[in-house]
Amino acid sequence: MTQQNSIATNEVDLIAVSVAGVVAHPAFPGLPAEPYRLANDGTPFLLPTYGGIVYNVSTGDRAFGWAADCIHPGVSIYQPDDNQNRGLNVFACVGNRARVVTGGAAGTTGVVTGKSGRFSEQVIVHIAPEARTRMAVGDQVLIRAEGVGLSLTHHPGVTLKGISPGLLAALPVREEEGHVAFGVTAQIPAHLVGAGLGLTSEGGSLHMQSTDRELLAELRLDQLRLGDLVALEDTDSRYNHGYLRGARAIGVVASTDGPRAGYGPGIAILMTAPAGQLGSFESPEANLVQLLDLED
Repeated sequence: MTQQNSIATNEVDLIAVSVAGVVAHPAFPGLPAEPYRLANDGTPFLLPTYGGIVYNVSTGDRAFGWAADCIHPGVSIYQPDDNQNRGLNVFACVGNRARVVTGGAAGTTGVVTGKSGRFSEQVIVHIAPEARTRMAVGDQVLIRAEGVGLSLTHHPGVTLKGISPGLLAALPVREEEGHVAFGVTAQIPAHLVGAGLGLTSEGGSLHMQSTDRELLAELRLDQLRLGDLVALEDTDSRYNHGYLRGARAIGVVASTDGPRAGYGPGIAILMTAPAGQLGSFESPEANLVQLLDLED
C-alpha cells in the first residue's frame, strides 16, 4: 500500500465483521421479455452488462470505449436474500480485504473496489485475472468489513461513506483548520451527475452522464480509468444523493460507461460534505491500483 497519511480518525473504535456474497450471474429483468435496452438516441442495443466474472476488464483499465453497458471490473458478488444483500452492500467498504472461500480459486485474496445499486445491488471485488479463470458463478467470497462508522476527528462536517480505514489512510490529503481536501484525478460538474440522484447514499452508486461527448473531451473526463478518485461538485450525498450549491462528494469510478442516457461510469461515493468543509485537488495517481497496490 502507498505511504500512509496522518489524518486523525476513530479507527480504533470500529467494528470489523464478516460479510459474504456469491458470484452473481449476469441477468436481465423478466419484463419486458426482450433483452434490448435503449441508447440515449433511442437505438436498441444488446451488450454485456453488470454481474458475473469479467475476465478482461480490471480496476485501472479505461472506463470508456468498451462494447458494454456499465460493466463491473473483476468479480461481482451478492446475496440472494434481499435483506442480507442490503447488509452486504452497506457494510462492505471500498478497500476492504476479501477472500475466495469456495471453488477452484479458494484461498485467493482480493479487495473491494466498488458497489452498484438500485437495479443491480452488487459489491465489486478485484481478484487477480489469473485467479478469475479458476472461479465460477456461485463461488463464495468473504469480506472483512470495516469502515462503517469511520469519522474524521478534526473534521466533523465531513461524512465518510463506505471507505475502509486503510484506503482513507492511503489518500493524498491536505488539512487546514475547518477544511480538508483529498487528491482526485478529475472534477465532475453537477450538471453531469446522472442516475442515482434522489436515492439513498448508503451503498450503491451514482452515475455520471456521458451523452455529451464533446463536453467530456473538453473536461478530459473521457480519460477516466476504473478506480480513479473523482470529485462531484455541488453534490450532497450525506443521506440521499442530491444537488446543493457548495456541497461536494468524492468517490471512486467503479463501473464502465454505457449507452443509456444518465448511465455513464458508476461512482461509489466515499465521502461528502454540505458546505465547503470538503475540498479536492488534482492528483493524477489517485487510483485504487496505486493506492491499494492491487495485484495484476
